[in-house]
Amino acid sequence: MSRQFPEHASGPNVPEFTVSEISGNVKRIIEGAFPRVRIRGEVGRVSRPQSGHVYLDLKDQGAVLSAVVWRSSASRLATRPQEGLEVVATGRLTTFAGQSRYQLIIDDIAPAGIGALMAMLEQRRKKLEAEGLFAAERKRPIPFLPDVIGIVTSPSGAVIRDILHRLRDRFPRTVLLWPVAVQGENCTAEVVDAVTRFNALDPGGDVPRPDLLIVARGGGSVEDLWEFNSEPIVRAVAASRIPVISAIGHETDTTLIDHAADVRAPTPTAAAELAVPVRSELLGKLASVSERGVRAQTAALGQRRQRLRDLFRAMPRPDEYVAMQGQRLDIAAGRLERGLRGAVRMQVGRLSEASAGLRLSSLHRNIAQSRTLLERSAAALALADRRHRDMLRTRFDNLGRLLGSLGYQATLERGFAVVREEDRTGPVISSAGVAARTRSMVIQFRDGEVGAAPLAADRES
Repeated sequence: MSRQFPEHASGPNVPEFTVSEISGNVKRIIEGAFPRVRIRGEVGRVSRPQSGHVYLDLKDQGAVLSAVVWRSSASRLATRPQEGLEVVATGRLTTFAGQSRYQLIIDDIAPAGIGALMAMLEQRRKKLEAEGLFAAERKRPIPFLPDVIGIVTSPSGAVIRDILHRLRDRFPRTVLLWPVAVQGENCTAEVVDAVTRFNALDPGGDVPRPDLLIVARGGGSVEDLWEFNSEPIVRAVAASRIPVISAIGHETDTTLIDHAADVRAPTPTAAAELAVPVRSELLGKLASVSERGVRAQTAALGQRRQRLRDLFRAMPRPDEYVAMQGQRLDIAAGRLERGLRGAVRMQVGRLSEASAGLRLSSLHRNIAQSRTLLERSAAALALADRRHRDMLRTRFDNLGRLLGSLGYQATLERGFAVVREEDRTGPVISSAGVAARTRSMVIQFRDGEVGAAPLAADRES
């Protein structure tokens, strides 16, 4: 039970209250006096913690009011609070005992008139323009005749029917519709998802990737079209690798998506007209071009035929041309006969001069000289061979005598002996220490070999 404040109490008769009692009474008074209010002010500080609640300040020139939007209400707001935006907030006043303050629990929030929306829109436009999202050099030309057209709009309503009807009249194409909400809290997320997923399609997949996108919506108020001014949609359209036609509202309606798109259409029907040419007009142009081509070919053939006739008249008659060449051949034949006779006489003279030096006596004399030279060469060669053989024989005898004097057999003749291991695999034993460690040995003398073994004392030592 809460106690009431006495109206006429003073001095020691003033009752005592706990902090919680005071806080509860203040809360009841404020909530009872302001159960439902609409407050106009400028949005100040905005905080969005992970809890999903939104905390903000509403301010004017003289005061600041704390406010909160619970998570359940934040997802339903048509207008998201942004710092600097003038709004009208609807809710109820209450207190927050933890910080001894009063605050506004907001149920709904709306811009404070069209002026506030336009100010926020201009601020956002300048920001996105500074980032280069509206630059002309980023825009790409739309294809002349796209095979597949992706349309992002509501599946119900006149917009999709008008676009399909116009495409059917002008040049029927394959159309992929991605249904989205075109206003309300789900509009932004669905449009961004549609543009992103269209771009993610594989050109050769089961669902073909569109060659052109149309983002369309019918006319409406500024509030109705407001979602197409949101940053996520503008950034998604600017980042699209597929050319985009923006067709939002009527001709006088302008949204930020119009600046980010590659082409802006004044109406959805005009977007269909921009997307494809008129098939009948193309067929007419093709027939006209084909007819002009036929006329040009006919005129060219006529000119070449006349040119050929003119050239034929300028050429000599075949019999005259052959007779002239025959005359040239006769003259050349006479010159050839005289030339051949002169050449033969010249070669006969050269042959006579060459044969004058060919006499039989000269040949015999040359043969005798060659034979004498050959005999002298053979005698010199035989003499050189004998001298070489004698020199080699003398050198061999000297080497034999030297080997006999240096070999160990001559040493054996003088009374010496050679000691080896019994298996004769090792080197010659030349020291007593090695002989003492050898189990059995062979001693070679001049006339034979004798086996030997070291004394036991030697082995022990």
